[in-house]
Amino acid sequence: MDITIHYAFLPHTDPDATLAFYRDTLGFEVRNDVGFEGMRWITVGPPNQPGTSIVLHPPAADPGITDDERRTILELMAKGSYGALTLASKDLDAVFDRLQAGGAEVVQEPTEQPYGVRDCAFRDPAGNLLRINELR
Repeated sequence: MDITIHYAFLPHTDPDATLAFYRDTLGFEVRNDVGFEGMRWITVGPPNQPGTSIVLHPPAADPGITDDERRTILELMAKGSYGALTLASKDLDAVFDRLQAGGAEVVQEPTEQPYGVRDCAFRDPAGNLLRINELR
C-alpha cells in the first residue's frame, strides 16, 4: 500500500498574519489562497515537498457547528491547545533563530528530550503549537 500525507489542516484567526508567518518566516510557498463569504483558506507547503500541504482554514467554518461550539474552539485556540503540528529540519538551530528573529512566540528553545528527540516549539499567530524536530 502506498499512502502519503497530502493535506493537514490548521485553523487561523488572521489570514494576513498567518500568511506572513508561514510564507515569510517559515519559508513555505503559497499553493492556493481562496476567499469565500468573508472567509479565507490558504494552502502552503515546503518548496521541496510539492505533494504535502497545510491548509490554513477559518476555525469552525463547518455549517453544523453551533455558536457555543464555535466559541469553545476559539477559546481553545487562544489558549494554544487546539491545533498542533510537528515539522522537522536538519538544522534546528537555524530554524529556531529564523522563527525567533521573525517574532514568533517561543514556547521552548532547542532541547534534548529524554525520549531521544532534539526539538523546539513555537506558536503560530492563531496559537497553534508547532514543534520542530531535528533530523539526525
